[in-house]
Amino acid sequence: MPIEPARLSVRADGTPFSERYGDVYHSSSGGPEQSRHVFLHGNDLPGRWQGRQAFTIVETGFGTGLNFLTTWAAWRDDPQRCARLHFVSTELHPFDRDALARLHGRWPALAPLGDALRERWPPLTPGFHRLELDAGRVVLTLLLGDAAELLPEVVGGADAFYLDGFAPGRNPDLWSPPLLASLGRSARPGATLATWSVAAAVREGLAQAGFACRKVPGFGAKREMLVGAHAGSADAPAATRVERRALVIGAGLAGSSVAHRLAERGWQLDVIDAASGPGEGASGNLAGVLRPLPSLDDNRLARLTRAGALYGFAHLHRLTEIGLPIRWDACGVLHLARDRRHEARQRETVLAHAYPPEYLRFVESDEAGRLAGWPVPLGGWWFPSGAWVNPPSLCAAQLAAWPTRTRCHFGRALARLVPLAGGGWAALDATGAEIAAAPVAILANGIGIRDVPEAAALPVRSARGQVSHLPAAPGDAPQVVVCRLGYASPPIDGVRSVGASFSVRDDDPLLRESDHRDNLAKLDFILPGQGARMGNAPVAGRVGFRPASPDRLPIVGAVPICTAPQRDVPLAAIARHPRLYAVSGFGARGLVWAASMGELLASELEGEPLPLERELVEAVDPARFLVRPGRRTRAPET
Repeated sequence: MPIEPARLSVRADGTPFSERYGDVYHSSSGGPEQSRHVFLHGNDLPGRWQGRQAFTIVETGFGTGLNFLTTWAAWRDDPQRCARLHFVSTELHPFDRDALARLHGRWPALAPLGDALRERWPPLTPGFHRLELDAGRVVLTLLLGDAAELLPEVVGGADAFYLDGFAPGRNPDLWSPPLLASLGRSARPGATLATWSVAAAVREGLAQAGFACRKVPGFGAKREMLVGAHAGSADAPAATRVERRALVIGAGLAGSSVAHRLAERGWQLDVIDAASGPGEGASGNLAGVLRPLPSLDDNRLARLTRAGALYGFAHLHRLTEIGLPIRWDACGVLHLARDRRHEARQRETVLAHAYPPEYLRFVESDEAGRLAGWPVPLGGWWFPSGAWVNPPSLCAAQLAAWPTRTRCHFGRALARLVPLAGGGWAALDATGAEIAAAPVAILANGIGIRDVPEAAALPVRSARGQVSHLPAAPGDAPQVVVCRLGYASPPIDGVRSVGASFSVRDDDPLLRESDHRDNLAKLDFILPGQGARMGNAPVAGRVGFRPASPDRLPIVGAVPICTAPQRDVPLAAIARHPRLYAVSGFGARGLVWAASMGELLASELEGEPLPLERELVEAVDPARFLVRPGRRTRAPET
């Protein structure tokens, strides 16, 4: 369902007001004061997060972001604060960035935090959005859409709850017994709750959800408010207690991404790769494409590529802001239609989902030609923030970001993993010498994962990809990335990348003239006449072998022990190798998925709220192939 933004209305006294629900966003007696009294003090904060490694707050009704900003400010002001603060909040009708700027202007004391929040504010698209603030120490997971649908999709335990929807009489869905029950299921032992509402139906629903509530003095004109506590739910994931050291096998996009996300959380990493440096295998291309792949039915692939691309954009901006030397350019990506039928479907997809134009819009052929700098026969999707990225520079930057926490072992090939008597894994080379050992091991070694016996349950296939490198002057068209059953990059160091082939069960490491001819034909299909202009110009290129999965989705999570199909067994019941994980199966979408999948696994290892819906987490679970049949790998649509 498309996200319909809130419209900003203000009462005569300046209090923001929702015409849709006929209610105010906060008390006219003072927004920040109400937030501190009801939600912070009502949950005994900051006291309860002090001395903790991490603390998670779940809120219903993000609204203006005031509760988040006041909580963030209190966390910053507390010298005994937890190391990492998670704030999970839902919103069906979010404000856009401009409306938030006008709202936040009313609270000068919170101005720097409001500025930082709006700088990270995502395009208003459905689903989970993870925003990392304060050098990654404050994490806002924003759930855009119906809270009744999205809150049960949260995987993670909560330590405190803010119930701050519009009044139950105005917006009863946000106070319904099923929604309150979903909160109860995520409550950790001792979790607390606070809300300004004391309605009888709310008290009854909370009691049924396992919260013991009582009335206490309210704020402003509200004589009373509710506070409560929960004994803890068996369904709530407990905080992880594993020693924070890991082996990461592989220094490409998958391995460097998960290493970076763990290092930011304080983990010590040993990264092992047979190559002489990062990003020399499947991640070694000159340029890759970062953009989502929408669909009319918003299927799992579309949702995963949307989440991956949005998180990937934000991740690149964060790394660039701290001065890491990544080669990339948000030049925009133009995805042209294959034919008239496909063009109509692209147009229909954009209309049906009403995407914000800064995320995606459909452009007719004349505008598409202007964007490409070359005449094209059909229109297509325009992703204004889409980008080309040089993968090796991203891999190197991620491993260099935390030098005291990341130790790289280049030129050391993994021969086998050996379980340690006290738990954990040792990585051995071909001579039997130990490269490194740690309590956790993560297999992110591309197609090399197929040679690890412990990963035998994973149907990873090798997909050969050949990219052609064509000479190009700096001003040559296109100056944006253009895709159409292939892709053409802008000139980069005098070279345009065109490709790429996608051949399963093809182990030829050498460049092939036939594949170059196919890539030139793709260039002519993308930008008619461009391939013919190349004449007899020399063509160079690169061959890589990408790990692909049967269903075209990533493979991320704990590695199953068994290899035989399991009938009528839930994913959670599949036995796993202790503390052995995989990050694989990206196929041709390494740049789209690497950062978000690294964040997913890091969050799982830390016992934090996961950045994706439960359905999508299960869709990438390595054990999924044991409980449902896979499909034959096919080349991805580009």
